[in-house]
Amino acid sequence: MNRFFRKLHLYYFLILLALAFIILYPLIYLFSRNPTNFKGMNALRWMFSFVSATLSGILYRFTYEQEIDWSKNYIICGNHTSNLDITALILLVKKNIVFMGKEELLNNLVTRIYFKTIDIPVKRDSKMSAFRAFKKAGESVKAGRNLVIFPEGMISEHYPPVLQPFKNGPFKLAIEQSVPILPITICNNWELMWDDGAKYGSKPGICDIYIHAPIDTSGMLHSDAENLRDTVFKIMQDRYSNYRIETLN
Repeated sequence: MNRFFRKLHLYYFLILLALAFIILYPLIYLFSRNPTNFKGMNALRWMFSFVSATLSGILYRFTYEQEIDWSKNYIICGNHTSNLDITALILLVKKNIVFMGKEELLNNLVTRIYFKTIDIPVKRDSKMSAFRAFKKAGESVKAGRNLVIFPEGMISEHYPPVLQPFKNGPFKLAIEQSVPILPITICNNWELMWDDGAKYGSKPGICDIYIHAPIDTSGMLHSDAENLRDTVFKIMQDRYSNYRIETLN
């Protein structure tokens, strides 16, 4: 698909997303007024994500290393190459999910209401903001919610994208809360839409998402955080690299 049609598809996708969000906005706004409607806000987020993705021809294929017990909660760590990564994790988890993301998401039409209510914004160059964000994240985990953090802290500026070094925060938090880490390798979202699509547009297709086995953190010490980080990085790097090799062959 050439650049013109990819740009056209991007505009179509964004219009679908905005329309689905606007239609559901009265309910989203109503639920956002009451913290007890946390599950309702997530259900509506799943709905407008599913509708916009499906109608635009962007589909998601989830492959599991093992069955996931969703009665438990996890700190979910995925690599980050595309805005489609957020949709992928919304569709995967479906409910009981909190995102930690950059403060700029407060300026986005769709994400603003969520990052002012149930999600957690963080100013990346502020230690104080990061401290407050992780404190709030810990409270969410204690409440039994699934916390999504992209441990790279950014979308790779390389094209094709490569995994960036992981931050320590998610792994320290997982150990502090004795909550399993759930590594998720997002294999090819960047091929359908790299970053926000502004440079190369987007196209329909299948996004391959690999869900690894959870890593138990019970019994780990704070000093184990870096080893845990490196273990998760290697797991995801191996899967990401192997996927690219397999698709080229």
